[in-house]
Amino acid sequence: MLFAIYCLDKPNSRTLRLETRAAHLSHAKAQGDSIRLGGPLMTDDGQDMVGSLLIVDMPDKAAVEDFVRDDPYYQAGLFEAVLIRPFKQVLPAPD
Repeated sequence: MLFAIYCLDKPNSRTLRLETRAAHLSHAKAQGDSIRLGGPLMTDDGQDMVGSLLIVDMPDKAAVEDFVRDDPYYQAGLFEAVLIRPFKQVLPAPD
């Protein structure tokens, strides 16, 4: 089942994000094909990261919550808010 994970960083947390980025990326890459799409949310000028957006394919919301809780960004206290919602892909049409 597909889920969207939308995370917003706490204000003034650029340093924390950069310090934990390598560990976060390793955690994400370890999920293999479960992550369909992922990357940082950016400021309006595109110059700085302010959050994360991922589309994941996992068995249920509990699995997604476990994935998020194990993320080094989450464990470091980077996020001000995390929203997890089931997602239905319409475009491009799924195989």
